[in-house]
Amino acid sequence: MEKLISRFFEIQKANTLSVYLEEDGYEVAKRALREMKPEDIESEVKRSNLRGLGGAGFNCGMKWSFVPRNTGKPIYLVVNADEGEPGTFKDKYILEKVPHLLLEGMILAAFAVGIHKAYIYIRGEYELPFLRLQEAVEAAYAKGFLGKNIFGSGFDLEVVIHRGAGAYICGEETGLLESLEGKKGFPRLKPPFPAIVGLFGCPTVINNVETLSYIPFIIKRGSEWFAKLGTERNGGMRLFSVSGQVKKPGVYELPLGISLREIIYTHAGGIRGDLKLKAVVPGGLSAAILKADEIDVKMDFDSLKAAGTMGGSGGVVVMDEAMSMVEALRVTMQFFAHESCGQCSPCREGTGWIDRILNRIINGKGRPQDLDNLLDIGAYLGGTTICALADGAQMAFLSYLRKFRSEFEEFIRKGSYAHA
Repeated sequence: MEKLISRFFEIQKANTLSVYLEEDGYEVAKRALREMKPEDIESEVKRSNLRGLGGAGFNCGMKWSFVPRNTGKPIYLVVNADEGEPGTFKDKYILEKVPHLLLEGMILAAFAVGIHKAYIYIRGEYELPFLRLQEAVEAAYAKGFLGKNIFGSGFDLEVVIHRGAGAYICGEETGLLESLEGKKGFPRLKPPFPAIVGLFGCPTVINNVETLSYIPFIIKRGSEWFAKLGTERNGGMRLFSVSGQVKKPGVYELPLGISLREIIYTHAGGIRGDLKLKAVVPGGLSAAILKADEIDVKMDFDSLKAAGTMGGSGGVVVMDEAMSMVEALRVTMQFFAHESCGQCSPCREGTGWIDRILNRIINGKGRPQDLDNLLDIGAYLGGTTICALADGAQMAFLSYLRKFRSEFEEFIRKGSYAHA
């Protein structure tokens, strides 16, 4: 199976400019800036069916087309490298192992939309990725690949790296913009959307690290080629972060539309210790959990949505038969309660309330009525808040409780988790 981004993961020192150039790095951007029109790049990306690979899964080229031109205001590119979704670490691999690929994708995106200043907002805990990215940006500036008159094309692009401080909510695009502006990372009401009113009140394109890293391949080999790698509406491939109880955890680059079963058993080596599979989180902690008999689902955005879950950030967390679903849900809701920014009452109070009840159950003080109470709280958690954190928490929470209710009932009946 052909590798695109992940091919660089196997090349020694691919994070350096010299090695990236040996692999024909920046050649696509150089040719595009000299020979292509900006609208042609946008059209290619749109036709490729490249989806946003940070969570939402929106058509990337379509997203660019929403940005108004000729408003008299600058247009900004913001790269969301605030990879905070538990179970997800594929952007970390790109930033550590081939940061110049991201920069080349940024150049192409900026040229397509008419952008001359870009910001990379990187997760605060990502020390090595930050250092590698910083080295890459400095090397690109020194070589004339960033800054004024890139490749002698007359096109200018300035790139600024901004480090976050560890807040999960700043991975939400408008919370990220608020943080980038020096404010609290509170998500904004939408509309207006960032494409119209984004950073500093100006039109803004926000793309994920992985999404931008696929653009050089699309421009080099064509939208039709890329689209055919995936399904009809989900073009290309994506990086799946596979962790949990598998024999070979890691990052796997596979076509959109591959089955979850194939990811687990063919690529990740199956269940560790030869135990039976119990459940899988298919798209980061916010995604609804799937039971063992649901793993023939195709791992593209549309198929997962039809199955009642989502592709999200591509974080696949595998759980074996020894895993307590009560404990797994407690950890999940503890995370959401801790990371809620507190701006919206349903999210702030709902996640905290659920977390407290689950902790009481874990400590052997659960009551039979707790489960119905939890379902009542969960029913009002999503759909009433500014951002989607509560929606993600609701999707995950309700899936655990509905699919594994008997285990929760047994847990409460025994008064401990010693049986798990």
